[in-house]
Amino acid sequence: MNQPTGSEVPVGTGGPSVRSASQAKGIWIALASSAAFGISGSFARGLFEAGWSPTAAVAARMAGAALVLAIPAVLAMRGRWILVRTNWLSILLFGLFGVGACQLCYFLAVQRLDVGVALLLEYLAPVLIVLVLWVRHQKRPSVATIVGTLLSLLGLVAVLDLTGTSKVDPIGVLWGLGAAVGLTVYFFISAKVDGALPPIMLSAGGMAVGALTMLLVGGLGILPFTFATGTGSMAGFQTPWWLALAGLILIATVFSYTTGVMAARELGSKVASFISLTEVLFAVLWAWILLAELPGLVQLFGGLLIVAGVVLVRVDELRAVRKER
Repeated sequence: MNQPTGSEVPVGTGGPSVRSASQAKGIWIALASSAAFGISGSFARGLFEAGWSPTAAVAARMAGAALVLAIPAVLAMRGRWILVRTNWLSILLFGLFGVGACQLCYFLAVQRLDVGVALLLEYLAPVLIVLVLWVRHQKRPSVATIVGTLLSLLGLVAVLDLTGTSKVDPIGVLWGLGAAVGLTVYFFISAKVDGALPPIMLSAGGMAVGALTMLLVGGLGILPFTFATGTGSMAGFQTPWWLALAGLILIATVFSYTTGVMAARELGSKVASFISLTEVLFAVLWAWILLAELPGLVQLFGGLLIVAGVVLVRVDELRAVRKER
């Protein structure tokens, strides 16, 4: 899930050549972040095959990432700990929904659906944001946003392939839509967080809250909470559980979040968010290479419609922001 927070405008200064080099650097960093985020579903599938439950996988992922990010987060907060006290509710909600619920629903969807299909369902979040703003604030979307929303909904129908030969688990679809709801909440929370709070502190705090939430869910028996020391299969090779977990924590979480923040600061969060759409493509590519999973042609077409719809919505959003400025 490549959704880091950052400044709205790139911070690079200097002449055109310096800014151009900074933009090019930011684009490569953003692509690396998307590629790292996109592999999370494949690592998670390896843990499931090794005998782990989705709840345990999310808890271990969040706890491991929180520990790795703890030291840089503490260093970033020197002399500014009052920001944690003034933003504690945002950090709590971020961890509960943007991290915990979103990742848990996505992993539960991956357990029942192809990785690419699960992520496409999660990326309906921008469409849900449009609908929420329309209903709650009577903020009527423009024609371009409406067209983008309809394209995404049509893409959803194609991804589900209701009349085709592909078998789609309805429970998995509900979990995928739950991940989209969690990502929607993430967007709203991120937009309201005090800009002075370092992004790495928001990430580390959210990871810690998410891990504690998963431990509570497992401890109360709400969902299965199972660890195992078996092996999974990735790219045709037997993969021990610790290798899949290490990849999930270090590559798909710590590296992806860190580079995501770096990209947002080089490019601005708006441009970085556009490039983050490549996460869907990377997820499909990784699942094809590592798990031999490839959605059917109708589902791939539906995925393109969803991405096209989301791009159209975000382009319209950028245009509206420019007009306001």
